[in-house]
Amino acid sequence: MKKLLMVTTAIYAFSGAAIAEEVKIGVLLGFTGPLESITPAMGAGAELAMAEVTASGKLMGGATVTSVRGDSTCVDAAAATSAAERLVTSDKVSAIMGADCSGVTGAILQNVARPNGIAMISPSATSPALSTAEDDGLFFRTAPSDARQGVVMTEVLMDRGIKNAALTYTNNDYGKGLADAFQAAFEAAGGTITISTSHDEDKADYSSEVASLAAAGGDILVVAGYEAGAGRAIIQSSLDSGAFETFVLPDGMVGQSLVDTIGAGLEGSFGQYPGTDSQGAEMFQALATSAGFDGTGAFAPESYDAAALIMLSMAAANSTVSKDWAGKVMDIANAPGVEIFPGELGKALDLIAAGTDIDYVGATAVDLIGPGESAGNYREIEIKGGKIETVRFR
Repeated sequence: MKKLLMVTTAIYAFSGAAIAEEVKIGVLLGFTGPLESITPAMGAGAELAMAEVTASGKLMGGATVTSVRGDSTCVDAAAATSAAERLVTSDKVSAIMGADCSGVTGAILQNVARPNGIAMISPSATSPALSTAEDDGLFFRTAPSDARQGVVMTEVLMDRGIKNAALTYTNNDYGKGLADAFQAAFEAAGGTITISTSHDEDKADYSSEVASLAAAGGDILVVAGYEAGAGRAIIQSSLDSGAFETFVLPDGMVGQSLVDTIGAGLEGSFGQYPGTDSQGAEMFQALATSAGFDGTGAFAPESYDAAALIMLSMAAANSTVSKDWAGKVMDIANAPGVEIFPGELGKALDLIAAGTDIDYVGATAVDLIGPGESAGNYREIEIKGGKIETVRFR
């Protein structure tokens, strides 16, 4: 009997080791396209969490967590869907950290994630439409909805005494959702939108769009676009023609490459993107610096948190199967429990194994509400001396 027990135990241990040998997580971001300047730090943030868990040796019997990258392009839904299909069917990932932009994220959710039962946590898809999308319990995001950003952006403008603005937005789910949310909040606060018009991402010249914006007038131009895409071109055209001198930069427009490219013309422009001044943010920034990337970049902390939530939820479910671990995300992300910060993922895995509740605070003071999305904290920024400077947190 003892010999049989030993054999059975050995078989179980061998099976567990085989299952835990490698866990693949897709990192699906726009490594090319209009957000390509900020996605390297986002990918590095997610992979920092994976390396931390792998080094701990405490996930499901000592699993190695492997990142498998895919290019969402940010704007090409067909290409993004194809990349996601490769991750799921060929690379056999157990989860997707991504995607980044809202339109491609929605396409991947409906065309790949749901049909294949693969859960995904996006660090940066912010369209309000994703809050009510059919997701079979498989979609979460560590970024807040743009319904919240519209309110924050209104507060930023009102605090600066700006009561009328022109608005241009990229012609997709992200741009339209943010533009609608901002216009509703701004007008409710007593502001006036002189014009709200969309722009496409693939034009060589935006002088006609800028002329229409200038004709409508406004103290400032809000550019709800992408910093390496049409948004950049519209700002440059506006400066060249003298149409506008100062610009409001929502999250998709915040990147040092934009500042470097536009130069002095961007001085004094301002905006906001998700961020906190929490203890976890400082801890993450230190870890990122040690790892050789900028931890203050837009959505890099959210990417670390998205990957961490995936792995800790797998541990809580003792399974890499999405339908199992997706049901643990809200419990892991929220109180009650022992608070967990960046650099403490090994500690979190020990607590989970011991049956102790954890409250993953992470790099962005994670608190997931209703539809599985961040409640929303923002970093207000201003361009000063050729740098993106933090003004305050909201």
